[in-house]
Amino acid sequence: MKSVVVTGSSTGIGWGIAKVLIQKGFRVFGSVRKAADGERLEKEFGPNFMPVPFDVTDAGAVARGAEQVAAALGGETLAGLVNNAGIAVAGPLLYMKIDEFKQQIEVNLTGQLIVTQAFAPLLGVDRSRKGEPGRIVMISSVGGKNANPFLGPYNASKFGLEGMSESLRRELMLFGIDVIVVGPGAVATPIWDKAEQLDVTPYANTPYAESLNKVRDYMIASGRKGFPPEKLGEAVHTALTTAKPKTRYTVTPEPLQNFLMLNLPKRTVDNIIAGQLGLKRKAP
Repeated sequence: MKSVVVTGSSTGIGWGIAKVLIQKGFRVFGSVRKAADGERLEKEFGPNFMPVPFDVTDAGAVARGAEQVAAALGGETLAGLVNNAGIAVAGPLLYMKIDEFKQQIEVNLTGQLIVTQAFAPLLGVDRSRKGEPGRIVMISSVGGKNANPFLGPYNASKFGLEGMSESLRRELMLFGIDVIVVGPGAVATPIWDKAEQLDVTPYANTPYAESLNKVRDYMIASGRKGFPPEKLGEAVHTALTTAKPKTRYTVTPEPLQNFLMLNLPKRTVDNIIAGQLGLKRKAP
């Protein structure tokens, strides 16, 4: 039985990925931050799910998690590592607290490298292991190619993840380990419920107050009609198993909009977004 590590498996996209991979016959080691979540997932998914307790920003805990997985694998290689864990920090960059920005980068970018370094030996960097080299799947976003106002910290982390993934893919060719990016659009996950609770009051006295409310409403509406998390699980399964995977898979319920945002002239996109959100400068 092939084994895969999925970070951030408690809810949302990570949960959907774990569910689909187990249904497809994989054993999944899912990272969780709370013991209660691990127990819940064990009951839900059965014996082919094993919780691994760590926060991706805690290098010591991640290393212990890698040791736990190594012990379960024996001398075999790990078939896949899915770097999914992440958060979304929102707000205008001019008024954002630097600590909040740092947390976004720490979780969504630095944490992915911490996990990758810890599990790379199991994927085949340690050539004493038996089996084919594994693959790394990085969960990015359509926001890793097109940035929106007030999601600057999140976009910065995902743009960075795309670049890091490309460098890793080329560096890891030495070991036969492939790196594939999956870029979701709107997915119906609890992150959108959190958007509804987004506190915009710290920015109430800034020029962005009205525009922020429009963005929050759009995020909630988009998320609630987004793809189910299992749709991302199917894409990850393809990335892990197809003979010749693409370097990047985009999975969005709005493919035409995504295409236009990426292919229209940037100034045109700027003006469309500014018009929708009331961000155009008013004449004095």
